[in-house]
Amino acid sequence: MTVIAMTREMGTLGKDVAAGLADRLGLRVIHHELVEHHLAERLQVAESTVHRFLEGQSSLWERWQIDSERMSRFTSDEVLQLAADGDVIIRGWGAAQLLRDISHVMCVRICAPMDKRVREMRDRLGVSDDRSMRREIERSDDAHSRAVQRQFSYNWRDAENYDIVLNTGFVSIRTCIDQLVAMVESDTYRETEASRGILADKSLEAEVRRVLDAQAADTPFGSGLNVLVSGGDVTLAGVVSGRREIDVAVARVSGIEGVNQVVNDIQFVPARSGV
Repeated sequence: MTVIAMTREMGTLGKDVAAGLADRLGLRVIHHELVEHHLAERLQVAESTVHRFLEGQSSLWERWQIDSERMSRFTSDEVLQLAADGDVIIRGWGAAQLLRDISHVMCVRICAPMDKRVREMRDRLGVSDDRSMRREIERSDDAHSRAVQRQFSYNWRDAENYDIVLNTGFVSIRTCIDQLVAMVESDTYRETEASRGILADKSLEAEVRRVLDAQAADTPFGSGLNVLVSGGDVTLAGVVSGRREIDVAVARVSGIEGVNQVVNDIQFVPARSGV
């Protein structure tokens, strides 16, 4: 099963690299429209609202409509499900940051010098003003930086966060594809029982958080509990002001398919204590 997490940057020709790589290896390329559609359904807002929020173009009203924490969790859910299905190239969505510790996932950054990116987008869109095109690319990059930093606390430009960084300003599209195919076909990115287990734990953690989110409206702690999953064992930690809420959380999480046991490290502090 092949899973490639690739950055999505304007004007770097990453789209062409992904398309060529998918054609060579028989993979699906996940475009942003598909994920945005699912996110919009789950958040119960318009797809255009989700798109503008993720691109850093949303209005004050649109930002008010979207809970950024829930958006981050729903996005992670989508990426984890795509990775579990396999044979896919996921462009953007923080996939490289979310999946970077899963050994069979190849994390790739496609970059290019700014001048080349400006020319590429100018020619693609038929825009004559290089200065405005540069501002648009910088705005997109800044929005991406804020989203990744908020969700994962990573610098997405840092080469240390990827298996490989390819610069299309100096390396041809074909060479990029050839290099990535060779890496995919090496033993380094073979799926193993251990790597499947890590992915399963991440998916289970997302499901636990979803269950706790659903409980949020009925409890004082909402989704504020810390969740750790290892080998199907779930540890819940945090501080709450009601004993019943602890029992409800443990019971609901225990009922999730795939949970072996729940370790309860939740601390009870009476509300009158001021916590």
